[in-house]
Amino acid sequence: MKVLEYQQDTPEGQKRSAAISVKNVLYATDFSAISESALPYATAISRRFGSTLHVAHVLSDSSVLLMTGGVDYVSMGTLYEDAHSTAQEKIQQITTRLGGIPYRTYVRHGQVWANLSSIVAENAIDLIVVGSHGRTGLGKLLLGSVAENILRHSPCPVLTVGPRVAGRAKLQEFHGKGRELAPAELEMQHIVYATNLTPASLTVAPVAIALAKVFQSRLTLMHVIEDYADLEDRPGPIEGGVRQLQAIVPKDASLAYAPEIVMEFGSASECIVKAAAEREADLIVLGARPADGTTHLPWTTVHRVVANATCPVLTVPA
Repeated sequence: MKVLEYQQDTPEGQKRSAAISVKNVLYATDFSAISESALPYATAISRRFGSTLHVAHVLSDSSVLLMTGGVDYVSMGTLYEDAHSTAQEKIQQITTRLGGIPYRTYVRHGQVWANLSSIVAENAIDLIVVGSHGRTGLGKLLLGSVAENILRHSPCPVLTVGPRVAGRAKLQEFHGKGRELAPAELEMQHIVYATNLTPASLTVAPVAIALAKVFQSRLTLMHVIEDYADLEDRPGPIEGGVRQLQAIVPKDASLAYAPEIVMEFGSASECIVKAAAEREADLIVLGARPADGTTHLPWTTVHRVVANATCPVLTVPA
């Protein structure tokens, strides 16, 4: 997902404008119900931006055993052969529902991210779309590590559709003749961009601003102060935070609506989720910490937002 800036001639003079380029979208699926819920977003985005949709499934040892049962087989080679055929059939079922969207498909064997990362690199993927059940604790360790691994290591933005996405933000799958997906309009009436105001996190702001411009969305810029016990004695962080949020959007950005500035106090994840729900937001934009450890929002915060948000979450690496 690339932000393209250009100068636009208007009756009032030249103004800075922006466009979003999404040429290649990777939809990673394990064929579960939660993966299915992410497919309408992948197709809607591909239609909206004229993207090629890459549909991928990776066969790991555990997924092979789950798909085939493994009871009557004598070798992993036989298991993989059977599971590969099953996966190809399921991939084909998905592609028959894509209508006129250009696509490529992949069934790979081995570690999930190792295989997806090669697809990302070979095809200049601009955006990954994935579903996540958002579980915590033991369930997260057993079933949620794949989505988190993608979030941690992806060099491009990741759109994660969590289990609590609902209301206007939930894209439904409608079938037409031949079981293809009926064209869906990708609407974003309200976008919430949350930042901890670190320099790395603020580099994500242009993506949120460009999306708001492209979709003519309302845009909320928010910062959450978690350590607020003695703010009465040091009001500087509040005033400074408001000034930093106000400075995020260039004066010549020409947004449809004036950005909303929000300062909250408490748990960052709870405040972000609540703010998005109250505004019936269609998207939350966050800066995500890459694997090298540079600072964005902590992973515990990102994971809790994804797990509880009522809209999809776009995580953008700096």
